Amino acid sequence: MMNVINVKKSYGHGPSKVEVLKGINLKIAPGETLALVGKSGSGKSTLLSLMAGLDQMEQGEVWIQGKCLNQLSENELTLFRAKNMGIVFQQFHLVSTLTALENVILPLNLLKDPNAKVIANKLIDHVGLSHRSHHLPSELSGGECQRVAIARALSTSPKILFADEPSGNLDEETGAKVMDLLFKMVRETGTTMVLVTHDPDLAKKCSRIIHLEHGSLV
Repeated sequence: MMNVINVKKSYGHGPSKVEVLKGINLKIAPGETLALVGKSGSGKSTLLSLMAGLDQMEQGEVWIQGKCLNQLSENELTLFRAKNMGIVFQQFHLVSTLTALENVILPLNLLKDPNAKVIANKLIDHVGLSHRSHHLPSELSGGECQRVAIARALSTSPKILFADEPSGNLDEETGAKVMDLLFKMVRETGTTMVLVTHDPDLAKKCSRIIHLEHGSLV
């Protein structure tokens, strides 16, 4: 599914240069759920951003489904991401002027899916928000917003899902419920998932755990 080859990333120049990732090599199998764990500043979120093609690496390659992200143009990468990836962020990143349902429909519309509304309604129902489908994000709780974000991320049936601390902005009880839902939906669809988390109990729900320390796998 994914092959990360000697990926390096640093910020700054000269004496102030900071190496964030120091040559990461990693293979992920189809249907695998992988947890990236490590202390704050270890490079977890940076690695996830590079794997999802959201940031540019200094050196190395990322291959997904036989495609090298480095070799794609910006337009090609945007289309490839829309067709093959789902992303769930800690901050939800819902469009504030769109309803819950419209947020889920959005990526489907970008792909010109004729069944966009039907698929989105099914997903909104699946995450238990049919009664809130016409509410704006500002009218939803944090847990509800994250459930909408999960539905949106899975709306295009992505081959791989990236989740960056998806329960980080939620209280413990709400976070646990949202994560149970996420893992349930990933299992049901057989989606490959890369999860960044600082929660060891959450990491244990994944089929494999990778530890990052000072920009290296340990």
